[in-house]
Amino acid sequence: MDIPLKKGLGRGLSSLLGDSSKKVDTNKVSIKDIVRSKFQPRKHFDKESLEELTNSIKKQGIIQPIVVRPDKSQDGKYEIVAGERRWLASQNAGLHEVPVVILNIDDVKSLEFAIVENVQRQDLNPIEEARGYQKLIDDFNYNQEKLSQFIGKSRSYIANSIRLLSLPEDVLLMVEEGDLSAGHARSLIGLNNSTEIAKKIVEKKLSVRQSEILTRQFRDKKIKLVSKKDANIISLQKDLEEKTGLNISINNKKNNTGTISFDYKNLEQLDKLINVIKNNF
Repeated sequence: MDIPLKKGLGRGLSSLLGDSSKKVDTNKVSIKDIVRSKFQPRKHFDKESLEELTNSIKKQGIIQPIVVRPDKSQDGKYEIVAGERRWLASQNAGLHEVPVVILNIDDVKSLEFAIVENVQRQDLNPIEEARGYQKLIDDFNYNQEKLSQFIGKSRSYIANSIRLLSLPEDVLLMVEEGDLSAGHARSLIGLNNSTEIAKKIVEKKLSVRQSEILTRQFRDKKIKLVSKKDANIISLQKDLEEKTGLNISINNKKNNTGTISFDYKNLEQLDKLINVIKNNF
């Protein structure tokens, strides 16, 4: 059976394959011969939504085929490129075979597929989305400009998404579990006590606006401690902190010599900082 790319795979996925007017062959593959992708950025699937899809598949079958590629490590097996949610729901529905489109693509293209599918569905949680972007940067030589053009989102959106990863793991978990929104989380970036404030936001059920007001109080206290600094230096320091998610101190002397220090919370933040310096000097 052949199916038009645009209809069968969705606009974002068909754009990765090229001409959306050409057709691709679909095949039936045993569900036990399909394995999940190691590049899937999405780790959490909404239980209620998955149940709804399972019921739909029981009644109508799978409308969109699952996109797979041959598994390099297991002969006769196929790794999911796009459609893991449909694969899970198909298992729950008791299907033994599912329709697939088999592609011979490399790791980069596989990750691109997974990210585009999830981002365009708009139900990927913000941390999984950010980690997907970061993986393209770290492992496949993307930069924020290239990501912006590829994903179809502004460069500032990509930057703000990735900045979330500078938060402590327990705060990231709150976002992944839906206790905090991305807006709440962004207001916490750069604060030493972000975990404690995050717990307070959840406990008091603060809105994003209320959270911003709360976190601003802590930022203002920090600024008062360095109030003797030149206003331009303070502004630059704040700008760098917002962009990097790190606590930064700039000490500029009268002869315009001085020091700049970065406070990092873990080795991952240190590695990112070192890579930025190495790539730009």
